[in-house]
Amino acid sequence: MKKLKISALVILFGLSLASCDKEEEMKAPTLYDRLGGVNAISAVVDEFIGRVAVNPDMVRTFKPLLDDVAKNGASSARLASLRNNLIDQIGEASGGPQKYKGKDMVTAHKGMMITEKEFNSLAGDLSGALDKFNVPATEKGELLSVIGSLKPSIVGQ
Repeated sequence: MKKLKISALVILFGLSLASCDKEEEMKAPTLYDRLGGVNAISAVVDEFIGRVAVNPDMVRTFKPLLDDVAKNGASSARLASLRNNLIDQIGEASGGPQKYKGKDMVTAHKGMMITEKEFNSLAGDLSGALDKFNVPATEKGELLSVIGSLKPSIVGQ
């Protein structure tokens, strides 16, 4: 009888291990993983910021940042803060380990009166940055959808 109990426990333990392996195999990779992690997200953010800096539709809203960059160059604290916040925000929103510590979108954009045209132009810059790095359509669509969900908290604030 004791052998039967031990055998039953060994079988149950084996089944539970097999079940865990199957669950891990079936778990789909996060958007963060599919985007390529922090290094890929950082490259996209750098490209995105470069596009925004030369986008005529964004001059009004990014003038203070552009003035700071013109004055301080690559050591601009505002630029570094924006870059880091974007990396953290995209990382967290896509399932990565980053934690966005910046202001909420309403507070961050309060008084800026961002127009729908400006928001869409910014989304276009992000889309172009994703295209430059050949981000697949599925991942691109998922990320743009996440960013698009922020629109009501940004436009008109």
